This record gives sequence, structure tokens and C-alpha cells, in this order.
Amino acid sequence: MRCPYCGSDDTQVKDSRPTEDSAAIRRRRVCGDCGGRFTTFERVQLRDIVVVKKSGRKVPFDRDKLSRSVFTAVRKRDIDPDRVDRMISGVVRQLESLGDIEIGSETIGAFVMDGLKELDDVAFVRFASVYKNFTSADDFRFFLAELGDEGDRDAADRP
Repeated sequence: MRCPYCGSDDTQVKDSRPTEDSAAIRRRRVCGDCGGRFTTFERVQLRDIVVVKKSGRKVPFDRDKLSRSVFTAVRKRDIDPDRVDRMISGVVRQLESLGDIEIGSETIGAFVMDGLKELDDVAFVRFASVYKNFTSADDFRFFLAELGDEGDRDAADRP
């Protein structure tokens, strides 16, 4: 593993332990050249996923990119980062279980929206504003009105 501080390949693992949900192994590393310490995560990857963008362009799936966008949506919200990581792991498992190698970005966005809706309403709306490309305050109003309509239907379905 290359050191993020000096770029050296001379790094050693000092501590390994599973994450809270046992979906990954957290490794504390130290660089033999500069002494820098950093953490890496090792996760199971069932298959290589290719994301098909709206333009038709294909790019490799990047869990870190997904994580950055979700953590941007939940920024300054009182949400345990472990819950967010579990939600992201759940999205990745859903994608892997689809059985397809190529997955549309819309599908990934829909899975993230479902996860954020369960996690935090504000983060859900923040992510939706980027995912659905809101351009005005009216876009927010229409989106929130649709959410309100869904909530009304869900309440009507309950006994």
C-alpha cells in the first residue's frame, strides 16, 4: 500500500480489526519512510461493476465516489457515520446482487435515495436536489409536494 503522505511503498500494517458490521477489515498502517499513519479498509467485492452514465459513457464503479456523495448529503447532520457506512454497504450489496455487470447511474441513484430516505429526510432532499438536477426553488417545492402526497397515500393504506 502506497503512503498517502510521501508516496513510499514501504508501509506496514500495525493493527487489523473488523469493522462494526464485519463487512470490512480496518487496517492501521505506518510508513517506514516518513512515519505517517493512515487507515485502509479491505472489503469483499463480488464482481466488477460498470456504471453506465446518462450520456452512455461507461466508467468503473467507485465506492469511494458513492461514499463522498452520500457523506456530502449528510454533512452537518447528527447521523452516526457507522449508520451511513452501513447504508452505503447495503447499496453496494444491492448493486452486486442485481447480477448485472453494467448498471445505469439512475439505478444507483434510486438505491441511494431509498437508503437516505430511511436515514434522514434532509440528507434525502439534499441528495435528490443534485441527483434530479434541481434548478430552482420550484423544483424543491414540487419534490416536497410529491413526498407529501406519498406520505398521505401511505397513511391512507394503514388500518
